[in-house]
Amino acid sequence: MAHKITVLHGPNLNLLGTRQPEIYGHETLDDVNNTMREIAVLAGWELHCQQSNHEGELIDAIHAARLDGTHAIIINPAAYTHTSVAILDALNAFDGKVIEVHISNVHKREAFRHHSYVSLRADGVIAGLGTHGYVAALEAVINAADK
Repeated sequence: MAHKITVLHGPNLNLLGTRQPEIYGHETLDDVNNTMREIAVLAGWELHCQQSNHEGELIDAIHAARLDGTHAIIINPAAYTHTSVAILDALNAFDGKVIEVHISNVHKREAFRHHSYVSLRADGVIAGLGTHGYVAALEAVINAADK
């Protein structure tokens, strides 16, 4: 049975490629997910991707990952990074790996973006690599499991 990875994209990431491309780039969310799926399939992994603008839907997806054999969660909580204790609590109830991803370097942006609740649970944080950060997170999960 293949290992499972859940990829969660937070609010406004459905606009990737068209929203502030000077910060977030020109790749769409479908481009990101398709690239990750190709890598996962080649490595023999199953990948589930979900985007939501609703905090509760992201929490429900984390809860589902607890029960469906998911090995790791890669999450870009977007604006919920800085506000959601509820997402942190849900991640704290997940036993697998958690990798937090941010497309932009949040530490070069507004001061309120410098704090992440999710980082309190994350096993790794990738920021500022553009959409390649998702690939780096995926490869880190796969490589760690192979050891």
